[in-house]
Amino acid sequence: MYKTLLSTLPKLPIHPITLLMLVSVFVTLTGNITFFSKLNVIYPFFSFWVFSLSIVLVIVSMTSLLCLVLNALLPLKVAVTLVLVITVLSSHYTDQFGIIINTDMIRNAIETDTSEAADLFSIKLLIEFVLLCILPLILVSTCTIKKLTLIVAIIHSSLALIGCLLVIAICVFGFSNQYASFIREHKSLRTYITPLQPIYAAVKFTSNSLASHAEQTLVMMTANSSVPTTDAHKELIIMVVGETARADHFSLNEYHRKTNPIIEQESNIINFTDITSCGTSTAISVPCMFSVLPQKTFNIDKAKHTQNVLDILAKANVSVLWRDNNSDSKNVADRVPYQSYRNVDVNPICDTECRDVGMLNGLQEYIDNQQQDIFIVLHQMGSHGPAYYKRYPKEFEIFSPACQTNVLSNCSDQQIINAYDNSIVYTDYFLSKVIALLKHNSPKYETSMFYVSDHGESLGENNVYLHGLPFSFAPQAQKKVPLIVWVGESSDINVQKTLTLKDIPNSHDAVSHAILAAFEIQSDIQPLNILPLLKMNHETD
Repeated sequence: MYKTLLSTLPKLPIHPITLLMLVSVFVTLTGNITFFSKLNVIYPFFSFWVFSLSIVLVIVSMTSLLCLVLNALLPLKVAVTLVLVITVLSSHYTDQFGIIINTDMIRNAIETDTSEAADLFSIKLLIEFVLLCILPLILVSTCTIKKLTLIVAIIHSSLALIGCLLVIAICVFGFSNQYASFIREHKSLRTYITPLQPIYAAVKFTSNSLASHAEQTLVMMTANSSVPTTDAHKELIIMVVGETARADHFSLNEYHRKTNPIIEQESNIINFTDITSCGTSTAISVPCMFSVLPQKTFNIDKAKHTQNVLDILAKANVSVLWRDNNSDSKNVADRVPYQSYRNVDVNPICDTECRDVGMLNGLQEYIDNQQQDIFIVLHQMGSHGPAYYKRYPKEFEIFSPACQTNVLSNCSDQQIINAYDNSIVYTDYFLSKVIALLKHNSPKYETSMFYVSDHGESLGENNVYLHGLPFSFAPQAQKKVPLIVWVGESSDINVQKTLTLKDIPNSHDAVSHAILAAFEIQSDIQPLNILPLLKMNHETD
């Protein structure tokens, strides 16, 4: 029926270069609302209208160059479809959440699971996809593309390419002073240009991934690691990797709401108040925090083939277990026992989704079966957005009204914050259950809990939502994370001396080295030149 309907429509003849140019104009005008709105703040249109129009021409010309390149590699209609699809999807998430489509965001998209992806789907996205992608493609299908010989096609494409370069040159040189300022002072603004930025990021991500895939040999950070033979006490440490929790929404950090009503009543809690994450996305921060390398030298594409703190602990004969209620371990647990708790077959506590507390099921039996030091990682679903309301059972809806949709534009910022804060309250409950499990295992083990979030979250400040902005200009809301340590009565961690360090600025860089120190691991790894998170009694007495 669809083909029959199309066959009744008049066929409009169109030159392939003309079609590419029209598509370039269309995606530039419809896919860059965020870019143009930010540009207007810096260069108000009525004061800089000529310069602003020149930027539009430059973007159209650069997009046309991109389309010409794609058309050289792909059939015309395939190239047009690809550009339209990328533009609609990228611009939707940029306009809705202030997200920039860079290599980290592409990595997040590839590594996410279907449940997380479903949270990002909305009727609004579907409507935009129909209006800005499906309908234009239907219109293209009603056109008759002029057939050109290979020589003529090459000549016409070359002329179009030259024409685009001339337009760019005239615009840039015509306003050289303003472009010099624009390029140097507003680098972050360029990352909002669609579809140029997303396609550039995709090419860069693919190139880096192919290079990384060729490096299959595990890079050893230390050849020797062991627990001292003089250490007669077994350690049991549980590390909870939080998701999307920002430090300033924890009442432990003097947030005005009681989001930590249970654990703030615990004794032997050490709350570090000034911790900066490695990145602004799970795909970067989780591998980085388990690396023994500092953030400045950490390379995400090499991390999966580089020995991390879990490998070093396992080499020292520590029993290591990773349980995951998030998408996965981001390759951190590739060489140690790993269990997913995202389905009802494994996780006994599931309603609208499987709950973090379900990861504790059967954990005591696992502990009872071990004969050596134990390190357990529990990777939370935590406060993963935009569907914050799904991250906690209904009985934890303390703050209301809470946003009950993943379309954040349909909620007020206060409703979004209410839902988000409820998810923090549920994390508090989960941490209390972890502490209870550890208390049950004292004094058989020297017990302690580490809790640290992978990154923070924007909740509408400056009209930015979610996370994943480039680290260099991401807001503090996406980079400042909670780091909480609970110390069991049987532990030899010196709580009082460690409390004197809690307000000193630190980062994810300290996490792995603190874990190695807690297990008293002997290796040839040199501690980073940063403040240790924990001081052991035997080091400070």
